[in-house]
Amino acid sequence: MSNKCDLSKEEKVWVIYRLLYQAPPGEFYSVFEDLRILVQDDDLMRQEAAQVCAHHNKKNFTLVRIEGTNVLVTRYNDLGGNRFFDPKYKFSFKFDHLSGISNKFQLHGVAWDETELWRTALNSALKAYVDSHFPSGDCCVFRKTLKNRQVFVVCIASHQYKPLGFWNGLWKGEWTFSQIPVITQVTGAIHLQVHYFKDANLHMTVCKTVEETLRVIDPAQLALDFVKLIETEDNKFHIAMLENFQALTDEIWRKILRRQLPVTRTIINWNKLLTNQSIKRKDIHNAVT
Repeated sequence: MSNKCDLSKEEKVWVIYRLLYQAPPGEFYSVFEDLRILVQDDDLMRQEAAQVCAHHNKKNFTLVRIEGTNVLVTRYNDLGGNRFFDPKYKFSFKFDHLSGISNKFQLHGVAWDETELWRTALNSALKAYVDSHFPSGDCCVFRKTLKNRQVFVVCIASHQYKPLGFWNGLWKGEWTFSQIPVITQVTGAIHLQVHYFKDANLHMTVCKTVEETLRVIDPAQLALDFVKLIETEDNKFHIAMLENFQALTDEIWRKILRRQLPVTRTIINWNKLLTNQSIKRKDIHNAVT
C-alpha cells in the first residue's frame, strides 16, 4: 500500500476532494484539519478545499451571524465572487468559506414592488413558525425571476452540532413556488442528516419530496396557508421517522452493518484494552528474554 509520499499531486487532489465532499454537516473543518496533517501541503489543501467548502456551505444552508442577525448562505443569495446578500436587511457581504469570516458590507438594493411585499409577508410568517419549532434554526424567503415569472424560494435550516456529545445533525427544508394568481404549484424537499460517532460510526440521510397546490389570493392568506402546509409536512416526516426508529430491531441493525458485530449495548473501555495489551506485550517480552 502506498504512503502519502508516493501519491502524485493529481491523486492527492482526488483524495482531498472526495473526503471533503463527504464531510457531514458541522464537521467540514475537522475533516480539513485531519487531511491537512496527512497531506502536509497547506497550499494544495487550501486551493482544493476552498471550492468544496463553498459547495458544502451553500448546500447545507450554513448560518452566518452578522451584527446580531442571522443570514443563510445558499446558492439563491449568491452574488458571485463569494459575496452574498440578505434580502431582509438589504445588504451584501463578502464571506470567506474556509475561515468563516464575513466582511466588506455594503447596501444591496431591492425594488419595493408588489412581489417584495409578498416575499416580506411570507418571510414574517415563516420566521414565526421556525422560531417556535426549531430553537437553533433559521429561514429565509428569496425571490427569483425564471422565464419572466416571479418565483419564491424558501430555505429552512436547523443545525444541531454536538461534537462533545459525539453527534451532529441537520434538518433542512427547501420549497419553491411561483406567484401565479388563483393556484400555484408548490414543490418541496425535507432533508435530514445525522452523524453519530460514539459507540459506532453511523450516518443517516433521509429526504422526502412534496408536491402540493396552494390558492393565491393575497399576501397574508398565502403566507398563512403556506406555513400550514410546511407544518403539516414537517410533522408527517417527523412522525414517520420516529415510527421507523421504533420498528428497528437488533436483527435489522445487524443486517445494515457492514460487518457482523456482537450487540452488547455496552461501551468499549479502550483504555483498559490498551493497558491489557501493553501488559501482554511485556509478559511476552519477559518470557522470550
